[in-house]
This record gives sequence, structure tokens and C-alpha cells, in this order.
Amino acid sequence: MEVMVYTDGIAEILESLLAKAGRSIDVAVYRFNNPKLARALAEALERGLRIRLLLDRNKYEESASTRALISSGKIPFRVRYGRRGPGSKMHHKFAIIDSEVLVTGSYNWTLESEEQNHENLMILRNFEPLKIYQQEFETLWAESALAP
Repeated sequence: MEVMVYTDGIAEILESLLAKAGRSIDVAVYRFNNPKLARALAEALERGLRIRLLLDRNKYEESASTRALISSGKIPFRVRYGRRGPGSKMHHKFAIIDSEVLVTGSYNWTLESEEQNHENLMILRNFEPLKIYQQEFETLWAESALAP
């Protein structure tokens, strides 16, 4: 297993990973408003990759910047409450790239995370428990709704 940990310049690292993806990108994040990362997902979609973005429904409904960023309809996304419905959080922060690379940590895909907060991101390759993350994503995706 290969593990890499980052605390600075995380958006650039994510952009690079997304640019190198060859088949699929599944992202589950609590908050999302970083235009560079949205552009990287859109570019991956244009290259023919399967892209799925899962967002917390509360934060999606509260954030005009998030809605504006993905309003073009290019990036397939769904929204999900936490386990107890409205008010509870879908608080994940992970991405699975090509079913081989797991990206996880405290980092939300936001400008605030990049410019203001102390955040971390781990990139794990050849990580056997990645299957658990993939199953969690598949379950949440199946149970999630299209944005209102």
C-alpha cells in the first residue's frame, strides 16, 4: 500500500489526480464550491470518464455558490441528508479514482478549505479497504435524490 499525506496546495494535487484519471471518479463531499475542482471534474467528463458527485443536501440548499457552480448540468450529482434526514449531515470527504485510488481526509472541496483552514488529504493506492468506501458510495448514490 502506498500512502501520501498533504496539508498544503491540496486543490492542485486533486486537479492533477483528476487529470490523470482514466475511467471513473466518484466524489462524496460535505461541501463543494471550488471552481478549479469543478472544472477538473467537467474536463474529466469531457474525456469520457464516468463522474458522480454526491453532496450533502443541507449544504447544497444553503449554498448559492455550490448551486451556481454545478448548475450547468454537466457534472452528474445527487444530494443526500445524513442518517436522520433534514438537519443531519452527509459528512463524507472522499473520492475514488478508477476504483484504485482513495482520496480522503478533512478537506472539503471548497475555497475556504484551500485558502483559510488547516486541512489534510491522504492518497491511498492499493488500499484493500477501498472496497468499503466504494460500497458506501454505491449505497448512498442509490439512496440519494437528484437536486431539487
